[in-house]
Amino acid sequence: MPQHLVVPLFQRPYVWDQENQWVPLWQDVRRLVGLRLANSGTAPTHFLGAVVLQSMPSQLGSMQSWSIIDGQQRLTTLQLLFDAAASVFEARGLDQITGQLEALTQNPSAFVQGEDVPLKLRHTNRDRAAYDEIMLADPPADHATLTHASSLVTQAHKYFTEQIATWTGEAGEDMAALRASALANVLTQSLQIVVIGLRADENSQEIFETLNARGTPLTAADLIKNFVFQRLAVEGVDTHMAYKDLWPFDTKFWEKEISVGRYPISRGSLFLNQWLVSRVGEEVGPKSTFTRFKHYVEHEAGQAMAALLKDIKEQAGRYREWTERAADPHAALNTVEMCVYRSQAAEIETLKPVLLWLHEPGTSISAESRDRVIATMESWFMRRVLLRLSLGDMGRVIADVIKMHRGTPDSELARGVEMYLSRQNAASTYWPGDRELRTTLVTDVAYRRFKRGRLRMFLEAVEDHNRGYTRGTPSQTGTRVPRVGFPIEHMMPQNWAQHWPVADLAEELEREAHIHRLGNLTLLTSSLNSAVSNGPWLGENGKRAKLERHDVLLMNRRIRESSTDGWNEEKIDERTSEVVDALIATWRVPEGHLGTVSTGTLSAVPETTTRELVASGLLPAGTVLRARYGQWGDRRCEVLGTGELLTDDGKKFTTPSGAGHHIRKGATNGWSFWELPDGRRLSSLRTEYHASRRNPEGSQGNEPTPTLFP
Repeated sequence: MPQHLVVPLFQRPYVWDQENQWVPLWQDVRRLVGLRLANSGTAPTHFLGAVVLQSMPSQLGSMQSWSIIDGQQRLTTLQLLFDAAASVFEARGLDQITGQLEALTQNPSAFVQGEDVPLKLRHTNRDRAAYDEIMLADPPADHATLTHASSLVTQAHKYFTEQIATWTGEAGEDMAALRASALANVLTQSLQIVVIGLRADENSQEIFETLNARGTPLTAADLIKNFVFQRLAVEGVDTHMAYKDLWPFDTKFWEKEISVGRYPISRGSLFLNQWLVSRVGEEVGPKSTFTRFKHYVEHEAGQAMAALLKDIKEQAGRYREWTERAADPHAALNTVEMCVYRSQAAEIETLKPVLLWLHEPGTSISAESRDRVIATMESWFMRRVLLRLSLGDMGRVIADVIKMHRGTPDSELARGVEMYLSRQNAASTYWPGDRELRTTLVTDVAYRRFKRGRLRMFLEAVEDHNRGYTRGTPSQTGTRVPRVGFPIEHMMPQNWAQHWPVADLAEELEREAHIHRLGNLTLLTSSLNSAVSNGPWLGENGKRAKLERHDVLLMNRRIRESSTDGWNEEKIDERTSEVVDALIATWRVPEGHLGTVSTGTLSAVPETTTRELVASGLLPAGTVLRARYGQWGDRRCEVLGTGELLTDDGKKFTTPSGAGHHIRKGATNGWSFWELPDGRRLSSLRTEYHASRRNPEGSQGNEPTPTLFP
């Protein structure tokens, strides 16, 4: 109907984004369209929530206007989705469908007065210009050339346009029109909204506060519980007995909040999300758990709710058992339980759907295949964690593994999963090989890179390797290392200056580069006091003697045996190689697997300090650097023998960016801000320094190092 829906000036701007809202909405719409195309005999719907509208006074003969008190984010998104679809359909010459969708976004010309625009939704805040621009643009819109191309409003329209164009076009011309018609049908008939309409004289602020600020939000488990028991009632099940016998989630164990990324979520809601992923083989965001669960039950499960709830309870019980066993520091964990422990130590829940899929009630997957798949998935996961690679795409890969291998025969399952992961060649998903782990981890400052829980778990894996728990070797002790939170100790202490002297700055830098490497770290069964921890290595009261008297871990026995003549950088390098070999043996890859990346990625600039440049001779002490540009062009700083920078107003800084920030009074990339006496940026020395470390001999033998001054 002709109307104006007005976003008040005081409303926050449009903030919905692709990951959290656009993608889930498009997935929900796609599922509805799929059911329409499959002629399932049902008229599926999708509930989008509630909006609050308040009537605005209008002049006689003008359109009804409503102020949007709550719900402008979803209403704006829907309008952008409708318009994006209409623009795609218009380009395909589907005029009738285009007209149906335009009736949802634009008022008929007979109701548009003067210079007003026909749009039904009217923004009055800062989104107005961007919204009007994209909604009034002639299709097909060139989003990149629009004035407000970077606006979230424009980006949402672009996302939906691309998704609809790709989806309708990928099926070929014959199917494109059919898909377009089904999509238009869903957009015009299958999306439901509850509208709370207020009179002009009612207190809209009180309604808004009640909806948004009072009470405790319902969790996914709460919503699913309500839905489940409504379905059970329809099926004629005794809901009181079902609640008592089949619903496990109203206990402290399941109500406990778990941190998943940046968001806390109840363990019950997390389990239901992971269980759902294990069933549908799709990545399901936490906020979409309920809607996807409802769709699965109504259109895909093929089971009565009572039967499905029995399966859920059975798997929830197994999930709880895994979790509680993994929390027992002395339990002899099996492959599944160890995977749960290590995942929780890494604070990442991604692998749980795989475990649930492999343990579905009635599955024909053997224990041997199950353990092989878990070992494979854990290797792929842990190797990416060890290299600190992006984990953002892991959920998608997990879902794909489940979907692609759900019907794979048991005899082919483990090999199929291995081959699937081996074929991943994007930077966000590939399975790193042995060579990359050795190259990266032998010089990595692990103590500074990893959270203590992750680092402790890696060192526990090293101890278990020494005890014979890696694949293909019998255990030498019969027990794994207790997971009791042993303290992490530096063999060469962090405060080494008093008892571990060096000759010059170059040796000092070499020492500092080794202090936090894996080879200098170990677990102790009890903490050493600070005097012993920071004391000398040898001697009756030295650190080595204390380890021999008080520690029983095999990794420390190996350290003692190799350090009778002292502990130094060379020993750290040797042990680092041993530790990396143990990690590689713990998380194996198939024979011949290299772990290559075919898609282009930006190489990170290695960390560098001015102290390293001074020690190498590339940046002599006394060099005067000058600011490169702008109003700061007359500012200077001097390089000191310690590697510090002394600005011309007498302040000392340990980094170029710190000195630059002091001059500019704002965030500054000091490597670009400071200029050498010959006009080069300071960053050029950083590049030269790392090139020399990669090729220490030089391409032509012993060529002289170029000087800074002509």
